Amino acid sequence: MSKNEYNPTLETLLNHVSVREYSDRPVEEETLNLVLKAACSGSTMGNMQLFSIIVTRDEEMKAKLAPFHFNQPMATSAPVILTFCADFRRFNQYCRFRNADTEAYSNLQSYHWAVTDALIAAQNACVAAEALGLGFCWLGTITYNVDKFVETLQLPQHVIPVACIPMGYPVQKPALTQKLPVETFVHQEVYHDYDEQRINDLYHEKENSDETKHILAENPDCDNLAQVFTKHRYTRPDNEHFAKVLADTLVRQGFRV
Repeated sequence: MSKNEYNPTLETLLNHVSVREYSDRPVEEETLNLVLKAACSGSTMGNMQLFSIIVTRDEEMKAKLAPFHFNQPMATSAPVILTFCADFRRFNQYCRFRNADTEAYSNLQSYHWAVTDALIAAQNACVAAEALGLGFCWLGTITYNVDKFVETLQLPQHVIPVACIPMGYPVQKPALTQKLPVETFVHQEVYHDYDEQRINDLYHEKENSDETKHILAENPDCDNLAQVFTKHRYTRPDNEHFAKVLADTLVRQGFRV
């Protein structure tokens, strides 16, 4: 018997799936509080805890936010949506009221610290949610329309949303999605670059899977999965547009880039 069969945390991590359909069952207050407590128990930079979590349950607020999530069904059907923000506002206020230098943290380095803190909190919340029987899915759109989320969620200076996670009880648990092998990501001692042969070997199984064949059938103008990504899913014009929105918003929110 493998070690993960003795360890429920590893079982949760190794069997993770993204859930996009939720039942009408509400998330109990006690369950949500456990998820939030787990989120707030992770590692942080200097123990400054540079993140905040916006909890959205109100249907009118979900409706306001939905267009900025490109009206994905998850953005309104999930009973709870958690938006994790990189937040230096609170610590800056602490410094302000203690006669310390608040300008020390109005820069890209500080933003990076806060992003890391927020993402650790978000992942902790996700592991806790799955362990408690909830399902969730990350909404990448939170970084696309970051300026709209700042306005709608009334985020003050030095607060930027970086992760959005709808969660609820799954209608059904989807099958595990195919992942690249572990050796794709692991480098011993130094970084080992990817030549064409290594790329071919690492992506061979994924490119020849039924899932990829189905995707290519839906995109007949593409010869392979990479082209589906660059032509349709995450295109250069879109990326350059949203990168500018993010950069401009960072400056408006008080981070010098």
